[in-house]
Amino acid sequence: MTMFRSARRTQDTGPAPEALRLVKVTRTYGEAESAVTALDGVTLGLARGTFTAVMGPSGSGKSTLLQCAAGLDRPDSGIVMVDGTEMTSGGEAERTRFRRDRIGFVFQQYNLLPTLTVAQNTVLPLRLARRRVDGAHAREVLTSLGLGDRLGHLPEQLSGGQRQRAAIARALITRPRVIFADEPTGALDTRSAREVLALLRRAVTEHGTTVVMVTHDPLAASHADTVVFLADGRLAGELRAPTVDAVAERLAHLGDDAPLGA
Repeated sequence: MTMFRSARRTQDTGPAPEALRLVKVTRTYGEAESAVTALDGVTLGLARGTFTAVMGPSGSGKSTLLQCAAGLDRPDSGIVMVDGTEMTSGGEAERTRFRRDRIGFVFQQYNLLPTLTVAQNTVLPLRLARRRVDGAHAREVLTSLGLGDRLGHLPEQLSGGQRQRAAIARALITRPRVIFADEPTGALDTRSAREVLALLRRAVTEHGTTVVMVTHDPLAASHADTVVFLADGRLAGELRAPTVDAVAERLAHLGDDAPLGA
């Protein structure tokens, strides 16, 4: 029996104290002289029911951290635990089932299927997991996100903000323990971005979901409980109860901080 199966059985009894734990995670792309170390021994722990923003300059390892943490990519070394389950053991089929059951995703470009309606896109994760579709619950989620009158609309009939709300509904429908959001406001205007960030905050406060959001925007990061900074693939500090000005100031002087978590 693999460690993945054993850990999964344990976590099914209830949520783990930590939503996410990375221990000395390293990920390198390429070989020899062309090798690039995207993550360099990152150790990080996030409590469940928290909202964390991950920031850093281009090439700092933000997206790689999210992909490894979510089980979309396997690190070269180190351990990744999501809700008490080790994502760095077991096979791809097991990781896929776990992601469908316990993890939600929100992307910058929405990733809605253009031929499916808002309601159909929302319940798609349940159908893929062959779980029972509760139509009443789906309508409740969509209505709570302001899409109750858009159930039969196709994505092309929605504004950018409405598309991202539909994507959030899809992420919430499985009642995930963790939502990973990759630049969720990057394609939105300021008003829509604020609405989306408020919805992610509601997922934390009302449902106890853990949100991990990669962003380049200090305004978006200011909605989080904590901002974690990366530089050259290593942790470079964190900021609790962030404000827009404090985040911008830290980013401006990120290279002055000594890397942490080596």
